[in-house]
Amino acid sequence: MTAESFRATEEEGWPGVPSGPRGLLDVLGVAAVVLDLNGRIVFWSPQADELFGYSAAEALGQSAARLLVAEEHVERVVQLFARVLTSGESWAGAFPVRTKSGEERLVEFRNMRLQDDLGDVYALGIAADHRTVTKVENDLALSEQLVAQSPVGMAMLDTELRYVLVNPALERMNGIPADEHIGRRIHDVLPKVDSATLEAVLRQVLESGVPVVDQYTVGRTAARPDEEHTWAVSFYRLEGANGEILGVAGSVVDVTERHRASLAAERSRRRLALIADASARVGTTLEVDRTARELADVTVPELADVAAVDVLDSVLSLRRPGAPDRGPELFRALAVKGEGRSEALEAADPTGRPAMYGADRLVTQCVHTGLPVLVSHVGPDDLTRIARSPEAAELLRRAGVHSYLAVPLIARGEVLGALDLKRSDNPLPFDDDDVLLAGELAARAAVSIDNARWYQSVRNSAVTLQRSLLPGRPANAAGLEVSARYMPAQASSEVGGDWYDVIPLSGDKTALVVGDVMGSGIDAAATMGRLRTATCAFADLDLDPAEVLRHLDRITEGLEHYIATCLYAVYDPRLGECLVANAGHLPPVLVPAAGGPAVLVDLPTGVPLGVGGVAFQTTRVPFGIGDQLVLYTDGLVETRHDPLDERIAALVALLDDPRRPLEETCDLLLEAMRHPEDPDDVALLVARSRPTGGGAA
Repeated sequence: MTAESFRATEEEGWPGVPSGPRGLLDVLGVAAVVLDLNGRIVFWSPQADELFGYSAAEALGQSAARLLVAEEHVERVVQLFARVLTSGESWAGAFPVRTKSGEERLVEFRNMRLQDDLGDVYALGIAADHRTVTKVENDLALSEQLVAQSPVGMAMLDTELRYVLVNPALERMNGIPADEHIGRRIHDVLPKVDSATLEAVLRQVLESGVPVVDQYTVGRTAARPDEEHTWAVSFYRLEGANGEILGVAGSVVDVTERHRASLAAERSRRRLALIADASARVGTTLEVDRTARELADVTVPELADVAAVDVLDSVLSLRRPGAPDRGPELFRALAVKGEGRSEALEAADPTGRPAMYGADRLVTQCVHTGLPVLVSHVGPDDLTRIARSPEAAELLRRAGVHSYLAVPLIARGEVLGALDLKRSDNPLPFDDDDVLLAGELAARAAVSIDNARWYQSVRNSAVTLQRSLLPGRPANAAGLEVSARYMPAQASSEVGGDWYDVIPLSGDKTALVVGDVMGSGIDAAATMGRLRTATCAFADLDLDPAEVLRHLDRITEGLEHYIATCLYAVYDPRLGECLVANAGHLPPVLVPAAGGPAVLVDLPTGVPLGVGGVAFQTTRVPFGIGDQLVLYTDGLVETRHDPLDERIAALVALLDDPRRPLEETCDLLLEAMRHPEDPDDVALLVARSRPTGGGAA
């Protein structure tokens, strides 16, 4: 290398090595001083200027002892100098030095003998401020002990993300000696850790200088290859004194137990939230099918990817179940809910259709034993015991079903069916905690399903009784065309006591009756039947309408806790009029054939039947050919949210066509005025006058 090229290297830096101040030597500010045999200074470094305060011009050629040492220390210094030059031994230690300002400074020295190519001997002194050296030594000692003895895993990686340093704690975590880390990257040392994500984070820290603190990563190491661990890792960029990027330092803390506890707490929180959600969403109605759908909706996808609510057919039909521990069982899937792959839903039984499951099937075993059936890891043989048929088992296999759980639906000691759960997209298998959660959901839903099925049974009986007490499809009477409807309450828990009747009378007259027993249930229906029978009996006596209501009032007074409203009208085609009496009922609507607007018939309201002590009045209402009279109970117009006057006005407005067929009129009124949440039943009777002996309009 020529002198020119060497000077260029000094100025520009060595190839591949950053130039400028860097490293520990710059932190220490190490000065170099060379003395000849006479103790005169012949070399003086720039750092010596800073340490001692003298420039090179002031120091070169001077006696070092006289320039830098106090008088009382000169003899000692001369002895040390002579020993270094004569024996060639090095000397190291701290010595007080006098600076140019007169200040005495303790300086750390390293002295050694030098010899040039001519054989001349010199003394080299390397010096640094003692306080600075002591601080660096303490820092290094502290850092070394912290790194070596820390229970936290520590590592340093260079800018190529290769290990440079690994402490003993990280050795133990990784199960690999420190020297087998050095020069290798994370994926070389830890193949079962998400090294790609870690290295991406490391590069981000290298580029931005922003630390990453407590990022969780999960994996396995050679220390415990069969056990998954969780670590909290933190990364910091390392920089030299001149800002040069040296690499990344990282700390690793094993937080497996804390992470597991956190996951367990989160799972518990989610389970409590799911139970709370189920309490609010399941059993909102007394409908078996809807309750089953609500249960399936709650469990997917929080608990399972596919859920089916399978109820025993014998339970739905209210038959006493057979032997609970043997034989096949006939189920009906009341609800099926799925998320993810369609094959798992295709394998489910169609909703509402009966499906026979053999005694060897897991869902059958669940209802026979009344105990949960858990298959954490489903194998090919398990699929044949889960599915009803080989085709369904193949669909479940293609869907990737890997875990199965069935829990019984038990209410009041009776097994109603099973909640059937499968996981395909969710990678976690069902565990004991899932069994407890599913059991809690099933127990709550089972009570609602049981209440709903008994309610529906009682309600069906009441509706059947009520319909049996009502007249059949009313026949057209002399001079009248008649159409009627009865609709049970759609949101109430019981049927009401509404009724209508069309009673032929002597002289071609016809009695039109609509009534409403206040109350609900079978007792109200039975009371309605008694009043209807009494009305028919009094009608045959050809009494005035007010007189009929007076007799019905006396009968109703004898019925404990019951009162009723009633509208009784008698149509006489020869006179073209109706005689109408009202016992606390809503007024009828008259639709004139001449095309004028429909109007409410102005009647004295009267008091309900059963109140007693108030006379009823009969009102004469003209009723010509083609006119319509619409009688109805309050269930058609009363709601919880709308004013009654507005609802009656809406009813009147719908009756805008006197020529509309009566069947269509009935359908129109029910469709327009009724809502699913209406809590009362409805009786509706529409009559239109026609020429005597004429056909139906």
